[in-house]
Amino acid sequence: MKILIAPDSFKESISAAKAAEAIARGIRDVLPAAETVLLPIADGGEGTVEALVKAAGGRLVSTAVSGPLGDEVCAPWGILPDGTGVIEMAAASGLPLVPLPRRNPLLTSTLGTGQLIRAALDQGCTRIILGVGGSATNDGGAGAIAALGAALLDERGREISPNAQGLLDLHTIDTNNIDPRLAKTRIEVASDVDNPLLGPRGAAAIFGPQKGADPAMVSVLEQALTRLAEVVRNSVGKDIASFPGSGAAGGLAAGLSIISPVVVRPGIELVLDTINFASHLQGADLVFTGEGKIDGQSVMGKALSGIARLAGQANVPVIALCGALGPGYQEVYSAGVTAVQPIVPGPMPLEQALAQADSLLEAAAGRAMRIFLAGRQI
Repeated sequence: MKILIAPDSFKESISAAKAAEAIARGIRDVLPAAETVLLPIADGGEGTVEALVKAAGGRLVSTAVSGPLGDEVCAPWGILPDGTGVIEMAAASGLPLVPLPRRNPLLTSTLGTGQLIRAALDQGCTRIILGVGGSATNDGGAGAIAALGAALLDERGREISPNAQGLLDLHTIDTNNIDPRLAKTRIEVASDVDNPLLGPRGAAAIFGPQKGADPAMVSVLEQALTRLAEVVRNSVGKDIASFPGSGAAGGLAAGLSIISPVVVRPGIELVLDTINFASHLQGADLVFTGEGKIDGQSVMGKALSGIARLAGQANVPVIALCGALGPGYQEVYSAGVTAVQPIVPGPMPLEQALAQADSLLEAAAGRAMRIFLAGRQI
């Protein structure tokens, strides 16, 4: 029996790779002869680099870059066997890198993310997958494009600070010294949102408060991003404000589109394509997936829904393990999930459940496997 094991991470508890290993142990306890194929996945957010490197057999590297507020951070990223670079924006420009009292999206910058892209170019990558979840920034990608050679100048020809505060003084963007390798590089932004750069659904209004902006600051951020869009239109002749996803990660996709071909795709779709999940389904009898919480939002472009869609097309049943069930979890059945199995066997403090996720997953996988085998005998 061939079984694919493709969980997402269980947030604050266990990585996707460790979860896959635990599920595999539980399956083999019941069916030692099973062929288990471990394909840990992610949807473009935290864990995307690790999941893709594990599933595709790539390698991890680390690069010292500028953090959101300028402090040096050591950011891990990945290189896949086909030369694709995999970057998590959160590793260089993530919100967890900014202490709560210092969170101010007017001052944070994507400079480090641009430095990671440059590191990928140095390694010969001509395709870059960029997961943009968990960012601390609202600079419209100003820092990233500055790191890649763009000159962001005020009306006196001086370089501005590569953050949202600096954009208020932006007058001209000079792209003459952009890294020429970008012209032949495809940047695929893994994002679950289609928000535009500006307006009531834009980067400032929707994502600014998540990064520490109060209502007054949101208004200033909107002014800064509006200024960026106007200058780009005048200096470069591009509309960066309206394409779907241009507001993702505080406008990073918008900024990068100034200097390189950029495609914004749903994160799980991009990940599943990269690991050739559809081809792994050939000859499979069952798929195990899972995530920390399954609720009505799990069908809205999340990892579980992407797996269920492809498995359904191949007529392969899907069992989803989870730490908790939330309102509307039943919607996953219509999305293609065959059965849902919570891993916690009874009342338990949250801290204990998080700490024991490994053993809980193993045991739950074994129980689910026994039920599946019983069903096949009916």
